[in-house]
Amino acid sequence: MMRLVAAIRFAMRALRRSPMRTLLTMLGVIIGAGAEIAMVGVGNAARLVVQGHIASLGHNVVVVSPGGVVRGGVFSGIGGAGTLCPEDAGAIRREIQGVDYVSPEVGASTQLVSGHRNWRTLVLGEGEDYVALRDWRIESGEMFSAEDVARANCVVVLGKTVARGLFGEEAPVGRMVRMRGIPFRVAGVLEERGANMLGEDQDDLALVPHTTAMRRLFGMNSLRRINVAARSRHMVPHVVAEVSSLLRQRHSVPEGEPDDFVIRTNEMIIRTAGFVTMVLEALLGTIAAVALLVGGVGIMNTMLVSVTERTREIGVRVALGARRRDIMAQFLVEAVTLSTGGGLIGVVLGLVASSVVAGQMGWPNLMPPGNVALAFIVSAGVGVVSGLYPAMRAADMSPVDALRYE
Repeated sequence: MMRLVAAIRFAMRALRRSPMRTLLTMLGVIIGAGAEIAMVGVGNAARLVVQGHIASLGHNVVVVSPGGVVRGGVFSGIGGAGTLCPEDAGAIRREIQGVDYVSPEVGASTQLVSGHRNWRTLVLGEGEDYVALRDWRIESGEMFSAEDVARANCVVVLGKTVARGLFGEEAPVGRMVRMRGIPFRVAGVLEERGANMLGEDQDDLALVPHTTAMRRLFGMNSLRRINVAARSRHMVPHVVAEVSSLLRQRHSVPEGEPDDFVIRTNEMIIRTAGFVTMVLEALLGTIAAVALLVGGVGIMNTMLVSVTERTREIGVRVALGARRRDIMAQFLVEAVTLSTGGGLIGVVLGLVASSVVAGQMGWPNLMPPGNVALAFIVSAGVGVVSGLYPAMRAADMSPVDALRYE
């Protein structure tokens, strides 16, 4: 123990001799540890933001759209067949196990008018399950009910952007708006969600019962899509297969003929987003690792120079009875001090940088304690590895040659 204390004392004295060189040597580790912490924080925040956008699409959602048709040699594109109807949605709800929510959907852009204000937005005709399916809360008021859907009542739920555009800071619930000359009562206002991954405003929309939209607003006979929420992520493949089988039967699609509908899930989006965030974190981690490696090379270079400069000192210590491990301990302590000191400063700067970036971007500031501890441990490890060869070189010096060194 006494020898370790002596080694630490000798190391501190040596580092204080050249404070500028000590600081510049630590700079590489400071940058590396700071970059590691900052980049992990930014990566975690970015992952949470992406996951939040994916969650806004709904959990375990299966989207059924009409297929396309060919008329005069021209393919209409997905949705052109017009083969989905509200009865299909009802059959999915009744007959398929593992389905929590179903929402038939139609939609078109329409002008909403309230007093002297007006706002053009996307009006979606949906079922009463739509907000539950998309995990979207009602900020004020309530979602229209199954009875409203059955009776095709003229009620509307506004997105936050539309509510502000029509009513400013006034409470919209219970007020009236007009769409295509038809008065609608505002039943509720959706919680604000902001922009999606494509930069589109998710709050710029209005929801009405799909029956009302089809019969009174748009005069439609077919659905734009059917949104289906599976009970769990593991149930999604089962729900996809059952929906496909049921709709082929209902639409009398002959065996061997292609479907007249298209089924998509958000699994591909989830996998793609997961892959992107994984690549992002790996890239950021690699950059930080390179910075730490450069810092380690700097420490090794400084320690080798220090061994050369202090050759006579080493010879004197050995001649006075210092053992090989004492010499090694002294230089290892110097290297570890440089790396841990730089790592500690880098961690602090990295936390500050991560917090600043998160604040500027409006992202959550997430920094797991494990990542902070890992960055500090890696910094100390860099010091041990970088100082080992110079320490061994110093310890292996011949005392006679060391004392003769000029």
